[in-house]
Amino acid sequence: MPQSAEKALDHAPLFCEPEYRQMLAEKKLNFERPHPEKVVSDQREFTKTWEYREKNLARKALVVNPAKACQPLGAVFAAAGFERTMSFVHGSQGCVAYYRSHLSRHFKEPSSVVSSSMTEDAAVFGGLKNMVDGLANTYKLYNPNMIAVSTTCMAEVIGDDLHGFIENAKSEGSVPRDFDVPFAHTPAFVGSHVDGYDSMVKGVLENFWKGTARNEATATINIIPGFDGFCVGNNRELKRLLDLMQVTYMFIQDASDQFDTPSDGKFRMYDGGTSINDVKAALNAEWTLSLQYYNTRKTLDYCRDVGQAATSFHYPLGVEATDELLMVISEISSREIPEAIRLERGRLIDAMADSQAWLYGKKYAIYGDPDFVYAMARFIMETGGEPTHCLATNGTSAWEDEMKELLASSPFGKNAQVWPGKDLWALRSLLFTEPVDLLIGNSYGKYLERDTGTPLVRLMFPIFDRHHHHRFPLMGYQGGLRLLTSILDKIFDNLDRETMHAGVTDYSYDLTR
Repeated sequence: MPQSAEKALDHAPLFCEPEYRQMLAEKKLNFERPHPEKVVSDQREFTKTWEYREKNLARKALVVNPAKACQPLGAVFAAAGFERTMSFVHGSQGCVAYYRSHLSRHFKEPSSVVSSSMTEDAAVFGGLKNMVDGLANTYKLYNPNMIAVSTTCMAEVIGDDLHGFIENAKSEGSVPRDFDVPFAHTPAFVGSHVDGYDSMVKGVLENFWKGTARNEATATINIIPGFDGFCVGNNRELKRLLDLMQVTYMFIQDASDQFDTPSDGKFRMYDGGTSINDVKAALNAEWTLSLQYYNTRKTLDYCRDVGQAATSFHYPLGVEATDELLMVISEISSREIPEAIRLERGRLIDAMADSQAWLYGKKYAIYGDPDFVYAMARFIMETGGEPTHCLATNGTSAWEDEMKELLASSPFGKNAQVWPGKDLWALRSLLFTEPVDLLIGNSYGKYLERDTGTPLVRLMFPIFDRHHHHRFPLMGYQGGLRLLTSILDKIFDNLDRETMHAGVTDYSYDLTR
């Protein structure tokens, strides 16, 4: 046997050993009843054709590997951005395990979430008792300052009323009457994680702002970052820029510390986040800025309803998008953009010019959340690249119109195509029929990389199979440098692999690129 106490193998080499190869081959032959290899091969080749592409893109009743997650995941992430807040999901344990694992695997940090543990009886008779007991346990065991309640499919299908359930739980003494329990209905069978994020942030603001008079503080700004797998690096970079400008600002929903706790011998179930007092004070801000429009549509409407001025961006990365963000902040805060930031801008442009020969004319396929895809396509065109395929499973018709307007603004976007509502199996057809040089997305793109041979650059949540990317920014000029380096490293790594065959291709296996 390949395994012994003296020779313990990891699973990757272990299953390549002869014994395991034979076992797996026999399993396939005897239990899977496989089709003949020629039939499988012919079908595989057919899926690479234009004929199959047309059938694939016409699909309506089936979704295969969507580039999105469900609403409650966004609500759980949103709750993590408030100080000592425990996320409480009214639904089954299995669903909540998915949200915890998704966040933990990406951030490499614990993700604490409570479930009301609904089972068959609750599905029939309602989950009020689960809510009453669950809130009581959460309050006593985890000592939160706030419990943020969201829902899964089960609770939404049977029509559980969160407001009524929470009031009943308070009446029964599960939590004190004045304890804050904001909530959001987040049905997982519609929308996506960006909608769940939006609903939960709006729910938190409503909990503290509703019925309270505003006392506007001129030139003060609220920043809502949106659902962002790079929040650790991005939020800290944006704070650095705002501090350099001496702006008076408040981050609403800041998960940067919660998902980057130090290893110093002390366990932190809660760390950082926007405090309750800061959320209350944020009502008085003159402006609220969202860094991701499609993550905050309801929230921005609510901010306007209470009397604030509000505007939004599409994940400000790259030169032009960062310019726009900083100029808007400068205008509404009456603060100048300091020379230090102008120098950072110049360094990013210089780096892009240094690498122009390797970036110009490269074709890309980009998938992910609507704001991210918009931002990345914009940056790619700044580098002289062509965003050939732009896909967002949770993209709307309004997003499609915005994308087309953006792409029409540059000669590098004239051949680009926008694909709202499509999934990664559709993208597979696009990559086979209209190949590109690079694929930009998340870890799920590795299967497209394997099938189509298109190199993948991981720049979007979730990233499970690489570590610590989220600790570095993508936003701002410094983030642009990180983004530029990630793309160039993939280009050069791929070029080295293609030219490393000694005596055959290594005439271009250059030391200097």
